[in-house]
Amino acid sequence: MKPVEGSDERILTSEIFGIEIADRESDKADRKDLGILREPARDVPVYRECDVLVVGGGPSGTAAAVAAARLGAEVVLLERYNHLGGLSTGGLVIWIDRMTDWSGKLVIRGFAEEIMDRLPREAVAGPARKDWGSRDAASAAHWGQRTAAFHGIVTWSPTVDPERLKLASQEIVLEQKVRLAFHCWAALPLLEDGKVRGAFFESKAGRQAVRAKVVVDATGDGDLFARAGAAYESDIEAADIHHCMNTAWLLGGVDMARWIEFRAGQPEQFAQFMARGREELRAFERPFVSWRNDIALFMGPRQSGFSALEVDDQTEVEIRSHRLMALHLDFYRAHAPGFENAFLFLSAPQLGVRHARRLSGLARITRAQWPSAKVFDDEIGVTPSVSPKFPNISIPYGSLVPEKLDGLLACGRHIACDPNSHGFMREIPQCWITGQAAGAAAALAANRGVEPRAIDIGALQSALLHQGVYLNNAGKEPCRTEARHLSAPIT
Repeated sequence: MKPVEGSDERILTSEIFGIEIADRESDKADRKDLGILREPARDVPVYRECDVLVVGGGPSGTAAAVAAARLGAEVVLLERYNHLGGLSTGGLVIWIDRMTDWSGKLVIRGFAEEIMDRLPREAVAGPARKDWGSRDAASAAHWGQRTAAFHGIVTWSPTVDPERLKLASQEIVLEQKVRLAFHCWAALPLLEDGKVRGAFFESKAGRQAVRAKVVVDATGDGDLFARAGAAYESDIEAADIHHCMNTAWLLGGVDMARWIEFRAGQPEQFAQFMARGREELRAFERPFVSWRNDIALFMGPRQSGFSALEVDDQTEVEIRSHRLMALHLDFYRAHAPGFENAFLFLSAPQLGVRHARRLSGLARITRAQWPSAKVFDDEIGVTPSVSPKFPNISIPYGSLVPEKLDGLLACGRHIACDPNSHGFMREIPQCWITGQAAGAAAALAANRGVEPRAIDIGALQSALLHQGVYLNNAGKEPCRTEARHLSAPIT
């Protein structure tokens, strides 16, 4: 176990719980080489043809599907679970990271702002708009206990009801006439002359395929672009939790107001409580607030040393997390103010994966960029920085485009960036931003019959501005081109 402190490099103070590497290597060594089987060739029925295929209905995939459809594209969205929203819903990452910058300006806008505005008032907990950017000590202290103030500044980083977000995400997709298909797991990209032109997927109906002019890989782990042969990176920042995995959970029947009063008002007792928890459970996590006072959110313990691409590792993280959920319940009921009547409420249906692969793109977001205030000519969005020390960070379109592979765009947590920048570019609001840009770009490419790398950046920026996205270069008046309906057949 090693602590991760909040700093200019990251927001949250947390702890990383490593595994015994020797044990892991021993387990792998015990696995016998059972050879390979050759799968016979077969005919695969085509499920749909479309202009834009989005694979993955997480935050970025949902935003991509809506953005593409609003530009007239015929869109198919494949999702392996029974809901949209990905980790923001099924993963219980219901703390939505900062959407305002350190001055209080809302810079994560567009689809992100719209989907948040669709949630009922009782489904969202966070500071009032008038308090965004406040440096008032009392206000910052209050919201600092509720994941909505950092570095002494109040931010718009609310917690939300995951079921309401599921429903809102579903309805906004269906309103745009997107062909939504749940319980579909994409298996392989469909390649024609080395270009991605769809995907094969598995469901209860067996293997089928979708043919598309442009594919958006929103799998989170780069499954499609990796299997299509695109280059990628997988190095990590060891001191950051961005590479850790866990299954999040909720405990019900709590009184978070009492817990916060204890944590903030009795720091010595709180420190003793945490020390005892680490001693008894070893992998020990503190709770976060949720959208309700009677529900506590646990987004850990965060476990390192596991691979998000290995089924045995994924299984082990799930087993450990579910055991820890029960152990935490017992410990908190016995020792934590406000948890006397707590009960197991829900473990996340989705494994909390933060990192697997990152695209090698035409451009990338890097740590060296943070202090520069550089605005990319091909900017498609703006993200708040991790500290008031740094200005807002420009997101280039090139970070969504593979170096060489055509027919595909990437969005979400696997875009092109370095390990430091991945620490915040993997968060939910940033996934909404890159997803919306990828969807709009895919529609423009399909519309004009060009590869995604060849689209007119001015037209893309114009489309994003029209959809409410915040851009640094909004005043430069990029060329404005009306999108026509995509009705040409796929050839």
